[in-house]
Amino acid sequence: MTLEGYFEGPNRGEYAWHQHQQSSEETAYAEDKLQYENTLVMGRVTYDQMVSFWPTENAINMLPDVARGMNKAEKIVFSNSIKKSDWNNTRVIGGNIVEEIKKLKSTPGNDMTILGSGSIVTQFAESGLIDQFQFMIDPIAIGNGTSIFKGIKHQLKLELISSKAFKDGVVVLTYKPI
Repeated sequence: MTLEGYFEGPNRGEYAWHQHQQSSEETAYAEDKLQYENTLVMGRVTYDQMVSFWPTENAINMLPDVARGMNKAEKIVFSNSIKKSDWNNTRVIGGNIVEEIKKLKSTPGNDMTILGSGSIVTQFAESGLIDQFQFMIDPIAIGNGTSIFKGIKHQLKLELISSKAFKDGVVVLTYKPI
């Protein structure tokens, strides 16, 4: 996310601003987070980007431990346009995503982590379905883009519960709703 709170640039799926070289600290952080075996949740646009990279030899060579974690993780894709996925451990769910996530949250299993997917974050936040927000903020301002909370209808009050700064200026902020 940018300093302004944009998760994508002015055009849908525009993330060129985030194409910095991931620091060894960020790589270690990602590897650590993948050890928790959370179920990764994403929408179709994020899925398209993830599946085009993580199962590839390029990803495995560049970031072997992160790639292994991403490919091993259970993944849920909310989409009405794709019906199935060939990426390991990936399930596609269509329909009313708020009702579907309520069902998933009421069953035993792993914690869920939303990757990107601003429209999903907005819908789940509006419905009070997010227990914790974790934002990785890049030290960049792009002037225009899509806010992670675009379309939110109610004020969302959050309490900071942790923060982590990397040497390259990236900051991870973790909040809980209050």
